[in-house]
Amino acid sequence: MLDCREGVPQGGPLSPILSNIVLDPLDKELERRGHKFARWADDFIILVCSKRAGERVLKSVTRFVERKLKLKVNDQKSRVVPTSKSKFLGFSFRGKTIAWHADAERKFKNEVKNITGRSRGISMGKLIKELTVYMRGWINYFGVAQGYQKCIDLDSWIRRRLRMCYWKHDCKDAGGRATQEAQAEWRKVRTKVRSLMRLGVSLDLAISCGMSSKSYWHSARTPGINIGLSNEFLAK
Repeated sequence: MLDCREGVPQGGPLSPILSNIVLDPLDKELERRGHKFARWADDFIILVCSKRAGERVLKSVTRFVERKLKLKVNDQKSRVVPTSKSKFLGFSFRGKTIAWHADAERKFKNEVKNITGRSRGISMGKLIKELTVYMRGWINYFGVAQGYQKCIDLDSWIRRRLRMCYWKHDCKDAGGRATQEAQAEWRKVRTKVRSLMRLGVSLDLAISCGMSSKSYWHSARTPGINIGLSNEFLAK
């Protein structure tokens, strides 16, 4: 183990507590000036009426933090922008509504891609459990934002990721056991066709899917696989 004698672990509970202690004078100074602001740990946003006022406040607050509190302000992350282009704790703003920032959605998709990677070599039961835990934590945090249509789009995208995984791996249930409908591997054309037919897919569609040279990702949106690996199938 590394013998670290400076700083605190990132993401630990002590870091925001110490930030609140150290930055409490900043809160009081902003209140004294009459600014509207919000702060979490060392991340804060100040609302002003114009770009000119924002540039003036940025300079004065930076001077206060560096001279009075003896802290270094990150020049790359500190900037003056319209609220629609701002980023605070993973959120942005559209008028009076809260929205996910584009970076937050991009990080979410990247993590889902990592979890549902085709070459991980784990059972579908374990994969789905891991995905569920991550999604539940993510939506518990970002659920305060208004993004109903985005949720629908992401839901469709995630189901396609799962169909892709099923098409590549053995067809197993949520517990990782082989289902009665498809117990053989889906990598051979014959077993793919038989497995899809057991799931209610017509012979023509099953053959079309089984003999297709499309990638797993592109195959996941074909009619045959969507019928066989339906939403009801995924729900089970």
